[in-house]
Amino acid sequence: MKMRELEDRTGVHRETIRVYLREGLIPEPERPRKTVADYGEEHVQAILSVRRLQRENRLTLAQIKAIIGGEGTEGRVEASAFDQLEQLVAHRVGVDGPPVTIASLLERYPHAAEDARTLAKIGILDIIETDQGEALSITCAQLVRIWGDMRKAGFDQRLDYTPDILGFYTEAADFVGRWEASTFMERVDGHIDVAEAATMVEHALPLMLDFFGLMRQRAFFRHVEAIRAGKETDRPAVKVMPS
Repeated sequence: MKMRELEDRTGVHRETIRVYLREGLIPEPERPRKTVADYGEEHVQAILSVRRLQRENRLTLAQIKAIIGGEGTEGRVEASAFDQLEQLVAHRVGVDGPPVTIASLLERYPHAAEDARTLAKIGILDIIETDQGEALSITCAQLVRIWGDMRKAGFDQRLDYTPDILGFYTEAADFVGRWEASTFMERVDGHIDVAEAATMVEHALPLMLDFFGLMRQRAFFRHVEAIRAGKETDRPAVKVMPS
């Protein structure tokens, strides 16, 4: 497709699209001739991803560029942003591999290699071997950064906090994610088309992350008070069981 159709498909002005191209946020078009540029569906999806990250996650172009370039960014990035960021990386680099080498994290997070291997061992993330060394997807790199920030906040070996205590998150996240996916598919199958279902997920996922986060926060403080009052003396079973 030509630029005019790309503008129509995305609702984004060509000058803005050129900024995205100049910043390396979307892939370069095919150029069969010097003065001809052909765009594809990957450009449509990449542009829409950038717009959603700007509008819904309040990320600047500089922040988006830094994250998909594997550098990370100052300040908190909402978990819901990382699906769009992963899509941008896929559109930009194709199958060339994940953008974040573990070595690139070490200056800010000295324990990144150790933490990444521990988190991989308990099934929370995947380490991929590349020509540049061990690497992570941007989402997995963010998990390592988060634990690194937890270390800086005092959750370290001094209090016997190591990333291997996070193993229970694997089953908990899988149980919740599987239940949500199954419930969603049962409700929408045969009622709405794929595009509408995808739009629903894009809107619902950040809302449900916030919803569950608030529920966890309430549960955490409720149990802290109960433990301090001596009303809870046993530890919960690690295995997550459906009701």
